Formats: sequence, structure tokens, C-alpha cells
Amino acid sequence: MRDVEIEKVKEYAAEDADITLQLKQVFVPLLKEKDVVRVFNEVENPLVPVLTDMEFEGVKIDVAFLKSYSKELEIDAKVFEENVYAKAGVRFNLASPKQLGEVLFDKLKIDPKAKKTKTGQYATGEDVLQKLASHNPIVADILGFRELTKLKSTYVDALPEIINSKTGRVHTSYAQAVAVTGRLSSNNPNLQNIPIRSDRGREIRKAFIPRDAKHILVSADYSQIELRIVAAISGDPAMCEAFKAGKDIHTATAAKVYNIPEAEVTKEMRYKAKSVNFGIIYGQGAFGLAENLGIPRAEAKEIIDNYKKEFVGITSYMDNTINFAKENGYVETLMGRKRWLKDIGSANFTVRGFAERNAVNSPIQGTAADMIKLAMIRIHHAIKDAGLQSKMILQVHDELVFDAIPEELEILKPIILDNMRAALPLPNDVPVEAELGVGENWLQAH
Repeated sequence: MRDVEIEKVKEYAAEDADITLQLKQVFVPLLKEKDVVRVFNEVENPLVPVLTDMEFEGVKIDVAFLKSYSKELEIDAKVFEENVYAKAGVRFNLASPKQLGEVLFDKLKIDPKAKKTKTGQYATGEDVLQKLASHNPIVADILGFRELTKLKSTYVDALPEIINSKTGRVHTSYAQAVAVTGRLSSNNPNLQNIPIRSDRGREIRKAFIPRDAKHILVSADYSQIELRIVAAISGDPAMCEAFKAGKDIHTATAAKVYNIPEAEVTKEMRYKAKSVNFGIIYGQGAFGLAENLGIPRAEAKEIIDNYKKEFVGITSYMDNTINFAKENGYVETLMGRKRWLKDIGSANFTVRGFAERNAVNSPIQGTAADMIKLAMIRIHHAIKDAGLQSKMILQVHDELVFDAIPEELEILKPIILDNMRAALPLPNDVPVEAELGVGENWLQAH
């Protein structure tokens, strides 16, 4: 820009300011008309400088660790690959969905009802393979191979490539207006997708380290925040009571569903209750639960029926929210963030069902998104007001990560936890809980 003559720059700069003003005049009335002024003024706008600082800070990556982990993944993926060839009795290109489909469904015939895609080849996506895992041991090896090769290419080999040459750190870009629920999304790298369900995926967090020997990583995350929000906005007495009493929510749910004392709840019962707790707010029915847990449909139906009987407030919330969406065309969070659902009245059962599930889930996910954004704004200001050198550097789902100076920890910890708990008080006095950990890398801190 500095090399362009003033005459041209003047035109460009004036045009820039003029268009911005014109857009403001279009959007400000729209904010009022859609009744989202509060979300804009209290959540999204104050978050801009917070995200700017976080993106600017970036995070340090342990390249040596990633190089050795890449080799480890390569060796282990090769073992899975050789297992697949041995079980298939033929060598082929395992990375080719077409060849894999032919081996699985034409040669090994592991599913006589195998579906084909529009291009005429067999569907071999992860969802298809997961369902076939119990049919043949070869499937577990294929999934293992895929997981390791994806981790290697998407994260382990890619992260060192995006380290900024000037800062020596990775600087993700946060987007506030991509996810319809209001959650932040990020890319280069996409932090929200770093896998945490598998041990192999979690290892990648070891690569995120403090900036130098004088810093340490702090991770703080909300505890079961979506379920707390469900309890709060549905006002379900049993669930609200469990949270107020500080109980383990999945054990408390299992006790209700199976009609037994909490002390008698087994690990398996708790696991099933946990699946229902999370599944029900995503619109999961008996078929989905049965598939998820590998149990008969009749048992899944009984569990869901018992759940709905014991937690009537949640059933009412789901019905009332869907009705509200049908009447108004949207649902909203506690802060008034709206999710518009144009298909809520669709005559097509599948399309309408999808919109209904979004109607139930959006106020929950959206309220969780608003809460962590409000917490980030408060923490950012509190750190500056206290004159601390520690910095907030990452946000992932319900978790915040800080590059901290050990000497500041005693001041920093309460700043983080108090502001996370107080960011957005929930109705019906449902308490908000957050937990905090410290470590030499992100995995250790979490």
C-alpha cells in the first residue's frame, strides 16, 4: 500500500470507509429486527479483540516429538495394513475405497446387503465399517489403518508445515460466524477436530507446549456443561437436584432408569445411562441407542421409555421447543442467539426430523457456546487488569488453554475458574463447574 500514489490510495480508503458505513446502516436495523442486539453487543463484538490477541500469540509446537511420532504411526499403520492383506488373502491398494469395497463385499462377502454409492462402487465410509466391525475381524484392522494414516497426514506431518517462520509458533484462525450453533470454529490448524476419543489421537496434544522453559501450560474446561444446561432450561426436577447435590450425573441417571439405589449401579449401567443422557439431546431413538451400545432394540426402547418417564421435564422441554420452533421458525439460547429452522414444517419426514433434532439441540449447544465466549471476554480483561504476563492461547469446545508463568498461577487459577463459573448463570440454580490442570504439554495439563 505504501508504494501506491496518494491519489489512488485516497480513493480506495474513502471507498472502504463509505462501504463500511453503508453496510452498518443495513445491518444495525436488522440486528434490532431479528432481536439479536444483546448477542452482538455482549458476546460477539467484545470477543473480537480477545480472539485477535489469541491468534497473534499462537502456540509452540514440539517438532521433534511429532517427527518421532510420525515414524511410530507409520510402523503401526503398516502392521494393520499387513493384517488386512493376510485376512483378505490378497494384496490391494488399501487406500482405494473401490478396491476395498470389492475385497470386502465381492470376495469376502461380509455383508450381502452392502450399499453402493452413486458412482456404482461399494460404500466403505467409517459409519458403514463401524456397523460391520462385529461381522469380521478384518474391519478393525481397516479402521486402525485409516485412523493412523489420517492422524499422520492431517496433524502429525501437517502441524510443523504451518509453523510461522517469524514467531516459531502456530497461529490458528478463529471464525465466529461459521458454526450455526454459535460455537467458534478454527482452521490452520482446525483445533476443534483434534481427536480426543482415542489414545492415539490424544497423543497429538503432547505436541502443544509452552513457549519456553519459563512457561507452563494451563488447561481449564467446563464439566458436563451441556447436560447442566439441559437440566437448567428444562427445569427437570430430578436432573436439577442431581447437579445441585454434586452427584455423578450418569450414575444418578442409571439409578432412576433402572429403579435401583445409586450404590448398586454397575459400570455397564452407568455407561448405558451416559449414552442416553448425551444421545437424547441429539434426538437419538431406540434404533440409534441399540446400535451405539450393541444391545437389542427392545432393551434400548425400554431404557429410553424409562428415561422419559423418570425425567419428564426433559421430554416436555423437547416437545415444547419443537412446538416453539414450528410457531416461530427459530429457537434461541439463554442469551437470545437464534437458530433459524426453515425446514421445521417440511412435509418430508426425514427433512423435518433433522430440523426437529436441531431445534432441541441448538439452544443447548448455543448456550454452551455463549457461555465460554463470555468467560473468555471476562478472563481476558481480568488478566490484563491484574497486569499478568500469562496469556490465553487456545479455545477448543468447552476448554481454554493458557501459556502461563508458574509464579502467577496462584492469581491466575481463581481468575480462570471464577470467571468460567460466573460467565452465564443458569436458571433453576443449576451450578456451573469447571476444572483446571497444569502440565508441560497440553495432554498433561488436560
